[in-house]
Amino acid sequence: MRHWWVLLLAGVAICAFSPAMSSITTPMAYQTPLARPERALVEDTFYVTQGIEVRQQLLPIAKGVTFRAAYLAVGVRVDAGGRLSGRPQRPGTFVAPVQLCMDRSCQAHNLTLVVLANEPWEPRELTFPGKVGTPLDGEIGINGGPSGVVPTFTVTDVEKVPGGVSIGPDGHVGGVPVVAGISEVPVRICVAGNCAGVVVRLIIV
Repeated sequence: MRHWWVLLLAGVAICAFSPAMSSITTPMAYQTPLARPERALVEDTFYVTQGIEVRQQLLPIAKGVTFRAAYLAVGVRVDAGGRLSGRPQRPGTFVAPVQLCMDRSCQAHNLTLVVLANEPWEPRELTFPGKVGTPLDGEIGINGGPSGVVPTFTVTDVEKVPGGVSIGPDGHVGGVPVVAGISEVPVRICVAGNCAGVVVRLIIV
């Protein structure tokens, strides 16, 4: 009878000890904060121009993300810092997987590179007259270039923009001038990576 009680107590002790050992010896599941592939990048489609040097940057949503260097299309590659560089060799739409890594975990994310034929373009309007106190409503715009591509406009010296006037990234010239005079504002226009600097003249009376 005594022997039976000893076996019973031993069985109870083993049952109580097993879950504790399981929680100690079972490794914790590794969870990475890296976003799901379809949400990993701020932007995953890039428009570039054949033969024009690419200077783009991949922006991951999560912090601490690195990339595996790889070629995305003929002449274009991504480095470990997420920088796109090179000269596209032929037009077309290229979809290539890019490896986003955090610690020891990596995920593939499809990146789309649209390489457009090199078609010449020129600014449509660079001179804008106006009056002090009267709203401006103009647009720089472009003539030519590949169809369906929206150009971007960047003021490279904001100190040259007269008071009350603004030049937006869409090329719109607006605002209400507060001072008369002639201002020459440097603007960089880019069409699918094909960029050129121009000077926008504002004549305010």
